[in-house]
Amino acid sequence: MPSVIGISPCRLLADYVESVRRAGGEPRVLDIAAEPPAQVMTAINGLLLPGGADIDPAWYGEEPSATIRLAEAGRDQFEIDLARLALAANLPTLAVCRGLQVLNVAAGGTLLQDIRSQIAGALDHSVETPLYAIAHEVWVSRGSRLWTLLQEKLTESEVCQVNSRHHQALKQIAGGFEVTATAPDGIVEAIERPDAKFCVGVQWHPENFWRTGEFRSLFEGFVAACE
Repeated sequence: MPSVIGISPCRLLADYVESVRRAGGEPRVLDIAAEPPAQVMTAINGLLLPGGADIDPAWYGEEPSATIRLAEAGRDQFEIDLARLALAANLPTLAVCRGLQVLNVAAGGTLLQDIRSQIAGALDHSVETPLYAIAHEVWVSRGSRLWTLLQEKLTESEVCQVNSRHHQALKQIAGGFEVTATAPDGIVEAIERPDAKFCVGVQWHPENFWRTGEFRSLFEGFVAACE
């Protein structure tokens, strides 16, 4: 039987579903209104936290700036509860864009509320269209799980090209996590828990490449860890 991968609902859901399916998993879109996180945990083999709008800064002890675009009502609570349960249970987890930020906040980390106004000289991290447009490169840490999974994608200098659609980023990294990729401007592009069965978060959108397969190995590694 394929591993069941719970995917929190989001606006651009189809590419996540297809990425999981092509990696050999069985995608299961979760219902925020009807499925308590503790119940979800009994029905899935892995958790995928997808992209979306901003987390309420109250979750990490800050007042919102003028740039905040809050996510759908109830989504922060649902995903942060899910992330905390998954971390406690060592449930394989893949987090993408907002999902990376949710994972970091759930574990005690904080966020930059707006890259452009807080980081002088930052790259453009929000290239909206097309969804697979290359925005910048990322430098991946040698020996990390991400580095292992992206071997076919990386250059000899541990670099790969990524798309990007975010105006926020990680600030304080949660305890137990390691930074495993950065952009040339220093923005954190990936984290992982080295002692976990599988707990990887990336700031770009690998799901948008399911047709051409550039990041299929990341989803395959995730689904394999869920077996």
